Amino acid sequence: MRTANSPRLIAFDTSAAHCAAALLVGPRIVTRVDDMAKGQAEHLMPMLEDMLQAEGLAWADMDAIGVGIGPGNFTGIRIAVSAARGLALGLGNQAIGISGFEMRAWGEPRPYTATIPAPREASYAQTFDNDGTAPAIMQDIAAGPQKPMDQLISAAAQIAATRIGQDLPKPAPLYLRAADAAPPKDPAPVILP
Repeated sequence: MRTANSPRLIAFDTSAAHCAAALLVGPRIVTRVDDMAKGQAEHLMPMLEDMLQAEGLAWADMDAIGVGIGPGNFTGIRIAVSAARGLALGLGNQAIGISGFEMRAWGEPRPYTATIPAPREASYAQTFDNDGTAPAIMQDIAAGPQKPMDQLISAAAQIAATRIGQDLPKPAPLYLRAADAAPPKDPAPVILP
């Protein structure tokens, strides 16, 4: 029988050019990061299934689902968040959202400013101190050195494990800027009766 000190959960993130996942089984964490510019929607579920099967586990063995909520790629974030919410609903488990800032700040001495690369040589930043966190902002300077994705997804699983059973909102995408998409300039086609 598992205890609060030995949860089983899977966490995943598709907020950039990757599919990343971490399987937490008690004190042990197995990670997998597949670099990919596109195709995360088709790749994510088979990848998670492979990880579970390799450990002799099934979805029913999971206590919770962790998910990276961004910031990052608009479509990528939506892929992961919708998958996590769907899995949690189907399994009757909790889905726990973890921001990219939290992943980067995990285990770092406070105060700590986590940065994430943003478009046009800018970065997203959030400062964590002993009393809480400052609001996330977009800044016009490049992000600092970044941890490898296997460390970040491992942090996501560890953070999610600390939140199991807490009354949390359902995961939702964390967007810090509007989408780059613009409405079409051409008029809409006329629909014939």
